[in-house]
Amino acid sequence: MTTRNEPRVTRLAIVGGGIGGTTVAKRLANDPRFQITLIDRQNHYVFQPLLYQVATAALGSADIAVPIRHMLRDAANVAVLQAEVRGVRAHARLVDTDAGPVPYDALVVAAGVESSWFGREDWEAVAPGLKTLDDAAKIRERVLGAFERAEATTDPNERARHLTFVVVGGGPTGVELAGALAELARDALQREFRRIDTRQARIVLVEAGPRLMPMFHPNLSASAADDLRARGVEVRLDTRLTDVTPDGVALGTKWIPASNVIWAAGVKASPLGESLPAERDAWGRVKVEPDCSLPGHPEIFVIGDLAHCRSEAKGDALPAVGGVALQQGN
Repeated sequence: MTTRNEPRVTRLAIVGGGIGGTTVAKRLANDPRFQITLIDRQNHYVFQPLLYQVATAALGSADIAVPIRHMLRDAANVAVLQAEVRGVRAHARLVDTDAGPVPYDALVVAAGVESSWFGREDWEAVAPGLKTLDDAAKIRERVLGAFERAEATTDPNERARHLTFVVVGGGPTGVELAGALAELARDALQREFRRIDTRQARIVLVEAGPRLMPMFHPNLSASAADDLRARGVEVRLDTRLTDVTPDGVALGTKWIPASNVIWAAGVKASPLGESLPAERDAWGRVKVEPDCSLPGHPEIFVIGDLAHCRSEAKGDALPAVGGVALQQGN
């Protein structure tokens, strides 16, 4: 029983162990007003902004990942539950998981987004996305394997195909990947092979829109394009991918032979957003108030990539980047 002098303890459930979710847990660690349950399907936290460096062999998985329990080991009021979240029953204040329901008084949903192939899921096997450590490891294996295959073949056309890398999508992930691939080929691997010159690798960045990183100021977009071109990256704007196969990609009527295609073109919101009593935007992100709460449900907050939160200064939806998730978590 709670006495008059004891503070009421709020049961706080946090869904998602990424930047936003772990920030909330760390900020409220050992706060006697809260008893926290952090739920994630993985048992480790990944600093997603650096996944591209794992994918291009600049960093190892352990450099950007840490067990969630280790991060919160000194937080006596935080319990970590590795489970798959199936939905939220707002009327009952329950989070449904495959390990059973988790009751809450307050809820923070930081479930993030997933890669989307815009209805062409058959492309996924050929053009993998980059959202998890497993994704990064698979892409790294493909990238490094491509240089090995180029070294082994005596067919100049096959060699050129193996040394061609197409990155689809000119958002932050695509821009970072293209730049890192150029650095890998021009610098890191330059002296590693005998039969091929890795500096001859062809890096193509394909963006359907008129500029890179459209969520940022046009000057930053132009600067990013100039920097990539200076590194030897072919930046193709206003260009749509129309097909992708193990042999290459079609950009309209133009065909580029390539054995390496990486997808950074689009995302879709976590399906968890569909179980929340709130309006969603065209990408499935949940529309929230300026304080990240749901309209009509001040006990539920959505933060990070899953949140459609408008900037009070500009009126635009904040971009789905790590810095925003960190600020919202704080």
